[in-house]
Amino acid sequence: MKNRPIKITDTTLRDGNQSLWLARLRTEDILPILPQMDQIGFSSIEVWGGAIFDACLTFLKEDPWQRLRAIKERVPKTPLQMLLRGQNLVGYRHYSDDVVHKFVKLAAKNGIDIFRIFDPLNDVRNFRTAIEAAKEAGAHVQGAVVYTISPVHTLEHYLEIAHQLVDMGIDSLCIKDRTALLSPSRTHSLIQELKKNFSLPLQLHCHYAGGLALINYLKAIEAGVDAIDTVSIPLASGNSQPPTEMIATALKDTPYDTHLDLERLYEIAEYFEEIRIKRGFERGSASVIQMKQLSQQIPGRMISNLQAQLKEKDALSRLEEVLEEIPKVRAEAGFPPLITPLSQIIGTQAILNVLTGKRWSVVPDEMKSYVKGLYGRPPGPVAEDIQKKVLEDEKPIDCRPADLLPDFYDVASQEIGDLAVCSKDVLSYCLFPQATRSFLESKRGIRESTFSSPELAEEDKEPQMDLGRIREVIKLMENSNLAEMIVEEGDLRITLRKSPGSPGTREGSQVREAERGEKKVPLGEEELQKVISPMVGTFYRTSAAEQPPFVEVGDIIEVGQPLCMVEAMKLMNEIISDIEGEVVEICVEDGQPVEYGQVLFWIRPL
Repeated sequence: MKNRPIKITDTTLRDGNQSLWLARLRTEDILPILPQMDQIGFSSIEVWGGAIFDACLTFLKEDPWQRLRAIKERVPKTPLQMLLRGQNLVGYRHYSDDVVHKFVKLAAKNGIDIFRIFDPLNDVRNFRTAIEAAKEAGAHVQGAVVYTISPVHTLEHYLEIAHQLVDMGIDSLCIKDRTALLSPSRTHSLIQELKKNFSLPLQLHCHYAGGLALINYLKAIEAGVDAIDTVSIPLASGNSQPPTEMIATALKDTPYDTHLDLERLYEIAEYFEEIRIKRGFERGSASVIQMKQLSQQIPGRMISNLQAQLKEKDALSRLEEVLEEIPKVRAEAGFPPLITPLSQIIGTQAILNVLTGKRWSVVPDEMKSYVKGLYGRPPGPVAEDIQKKVLEDEKPIDCRPADLLPDFYDVASQEIGDLAVCSKDVLSYCLFPQATRSFLESKRGIRESTFSSPELAEEDKEPQMDLGRIREVIKLMENSNLAEMIVEEGDLRITLRKSPGSPGTREGSQVREAERGEKKVPLGEEELQKVISPMVGTFYRTSAAEQPPFVEVGDIIEVGQPLCMVEAMKLMNEIISDIEGEVVEICVEDGQPVEYGQVLFWIRPL
């Protein structure tokens, strides 16, 4: 048999990091091992995209562009690869075409050689601009087709998507099994048909999850696949990819031999094992939940997120109900693949359906946008009754969603102003306005020239304040003429105010409790009604940066009027008033975290 070495894309720094370690690998963890990784002989190293960009800004307080350039300096030989969500880029919504072009051009300039481009809905219209931009930048374009199982996701469906991507000029093709739903027989049939129909290089991306990924890779190799994705042992298995070392050993001395140096691979693995222990990261391992996903068709990572969300809501006992609800919601929504951001949209809707007890009575903005077609064309038809309930008299769009978006780059540049010192800052702001503004404000004056010896921020710690100290301040206020006091401790700042009518004020009344997460109705004002948060998330008074707040204290509001946004599971959810009345108090500061059931507003009904 003729030798056909299998090419390996190493996903340790991006997908393995994201899938097992929540993308919390720091740049200082990555840089020392890069020269060794560059010498291994990988066909490419995936280093950027997915949630890495977001995590760098939001959690690690790092500049993702600096990370990319620093990696490129240390990896001159092996092509660098990124995962791009089509018109979503590395965010969770569609961005205007001018932003897509500028982002892709700059990513290529800063070190990306291969763009793996996919769309969560396999809507080829959402590939077009990103593919054009990557081709213009002289990069290799790999079109990725998302794999899932449903009545509409047939072999013919995948072949048709592949045909359209090939017609758009992609350089290679990838099957992306993010939800770990491929089986050995389906893998063999799919790869065989794709190789029969297309001459382009074909790659397979599988997640270990239920444990079939290794077998799927072997069946794909038999069927003619050219390349596969693997990861270093400490970041392998579980929700991640199979370990490179296992694949290299399995294929050694066969026609498919990867020719990777096993001793060097183990040296790299030992390095990441030290990082794992140092940072307290978890190992990947198959669990009962991940095995069950093969029958439930719900990704293991999604189930883990659901568990965390329900635990925060003190509703973990209702997980099984939510798991039963997800396939129903998915079917009603036209069988979208459960991949970011669609997994968050479907999962959040299922949680709301279960916790409210009224299916589709509360619908997040992202679900409304999905049903309207603003994410792309649903794979199957949305149930008519659901579409009517969600959109009322509106009709879904039938054009490419990005055609409705005006150019935004220049607008963003004006909004961020002097905080941005280069186009990279502006692009980061286009994608993640709140996180970028916070990052640039905190890092003002620290620039790229200092990065050769990076001084990276420690993990943000949840601010803590001594509640005893707050009680002492409240007692002091009760016995004084002070109407307001500000208590500061580190980065935490709490403003305590007496309610109208408190003792010690002109109107004299009782001070409200200021302890985090609790607000009580002032004595004598029991007629007020509260608006609570329906989920754990982050409270925003506006729909976007530089926009005026939805409401102010003293405003008269109507039924159905937007009050605020709560971001949860990467989704922005508009909170609507179900009463007519006057806004008496806004209980949460803009950008602050909120708990399920926490009071957001006090309203005096009219």
